[in-house]
Amino acid sequence: MDGWLSAGGRKLVLGMVHLSPLPGTPFHEEGSFERTLETAVRSARALEEGGADGCLIQTVDRVYTVDERSDPARTVAMGLIVRAVAEATGERFLVGAQLMRNALQASLAVAKVAGGSFIRAGALVGQTLSPHGMVRPDPLAVMDYRRRIGARHVAVIAEVDSMHFRWFGGEKTTAEVARAAQSAGADAVSLCHPDEDTALEMIASVRAAAPQLPVILAGHTRHENAARLMAAADGAFVGTCLESGGWGGEIDAGRVAAYVDIVRKVER
Repeated sequence: MDGWLSAGGRKLVLGMVHLSPLPGTPFHEEGSFERTLETAVRSARALEEGGADGCLIQTVDRVYTVDERSDPARTVAMGLIVRAVAEATGERFLVGAQLMRNALQASLAVAKVAGGSFIRAGALVGQTLSPHGMVRPDPLAVMDYRRRIGARHVAVIAEVDSMHFRWFGGEKTTAEVARAAQSAGADAVSLCHPDEDTALEMIASVRAAAPQLPVILAGHTRHENAARLMAAADGAFVGTCLESGGWGGEIDAGRVAAYVDIVRKVER
């Protein structure tokens, strides 16, 4: 794989930047957008200061459509935040966009126009049951749109077995879903499991089925288990353990630095 996802031996630490509900969504608080933007920029700077490789900016709007729709105001707001973060951080700091639940074309557009490096797809192949209904992705439409807007350089990291995706309808292994996602155009896959041994088995199965496909942990990493999990994976999306006061708090640069130090020792 070309590009930053295959940087030789380097494990990617990608911090989560969780946004408050954005304009165009039912739980948006009028007048809160500037505060949301400023918090995202501060969090991204703290991640960079702590040595992280980048961040994933993710909408947390509480309720979502399950298809490609994204309210225009919401999409614009996301674009402004991604642009502000990209401008506030260095050229090597990776900025990702994820408009939940699965607005992949809108996410690609935001990343392409606003200076993002990647998107995370909650579902790229198959289908998954969510609290808001069945998510049925259209990989052909997504990849065609990616080509049409000239966003091939925007990496697509597809969730294949995680808190956001479980293959619905019949048995298909994590490795089989990963291979299907790779065939559909994913540049990497993300997966996770709260049980560490199970997560390691999942990573090993994908390695065997698709040796060149980068595997990013989709969650459940923390300082205590980072060394073991990151020894097997190519990177991780890291959230709660970097946030002051737990999930949804601001990123603490000291916690980031401690996590990154563990990961860098694994690389040696």
